[in-house]
Amino acid sequence: MIKRLPGLLVLTVLIVSRSHGQGIDDAFTVSYDTPLTIDLEAEEEEFEKELIEPKKKKVKKNVFYGMKTKRGFTKTGFGSKLVVEQFHYLKEYVDPEPYVRDVYWYDFKKKKIIKSRRIDKQNGVILHGPYVKKLGEQVLEQGIYYKGTKHGRWVKLNRHDILQGKEKFYKGWPKQSKVAYYNREKRQLKEIIPVQFGEKEGYYYAFHKSGRVAARGEYHFDHKIGVWTEYYDTRRRKKREIQYAEDPFDESFEPYIIKEWDESGKVIYDHAKYVKLTSN
Repeated sequence: MIKRLPGLLVLTVLIVSRSHGQGIDDAFTVSYDTPLTIDLEAEEEEFEKELIEPKKKKVKKNVFYGMKTKRGFTKTGFGSKLVVEQFHYLKEYVDPEPYVRDVYWYDFKKKKIIKSRRIDKQNGVILHGPYVKKLGEQVLEQGIYYKGTKHGRWVKLNRHDILQGKEKFYKGWPKQSKVAYYNREKRQLKEIIPVQFGEKEGYYYAFHKSGRVAARGEYHFDHKIGVWTEYYDTRRRKKREIQYAEDPFDESFEPYIIKEWDESGKVIYDHAKYVKLTSN
């Protein structure tokens, strides 16, 4: 429960968890007025058809979803434990999908694939296209990236070729995620609850009917973490910030409102000032 404070009406809102110690604002900057289109029911078939049933017409080499890529690889380990990752990356930088938490890119300086929205544009490139991880001839992981996010079917196997896991994504959103709309035509997005392996995991979003973000936060291991933010339906003006525990398993932490504003942008509650006032 969120603490009720004197003279303040507290609304309970759905929220999302933080990604390994960095908040949504810290992780990336993006215009949240950007319309979000998502269809988790749509199956990723186009690329798989090209693999299983090649089209008669010639497919452009290293072009995936209409974007040109280059091939790359990275190695770890030695001898019989040598693991090779083969991937494709965009020839020209393109911003990754907005709203999605997990973005993958290759760091030429560190010579490894990074999962973070903090992208080093000088030394990094966005993964896009087929990816495979191998130990010798044995495939350990295989899937497709779309502008830095997992897309379509992804599988993991062990060194004995036994399936360890299988997932489906839509431009970074796990297919298990729950999506709600304002209308039957599924054109006005109302809410996205990220779900992976049966637990809430990732960024949560609620939207006004205008399409602007109404609330956002992050889930980690089915728990709300970090700072959650609510917005008025005008010029992305903040309405309320709520602090949840950084550690999803910290049961001793009690969520509290950090700050609250009226529609004109005036601060009507500041937790730091409230604590200072009540402690005197």
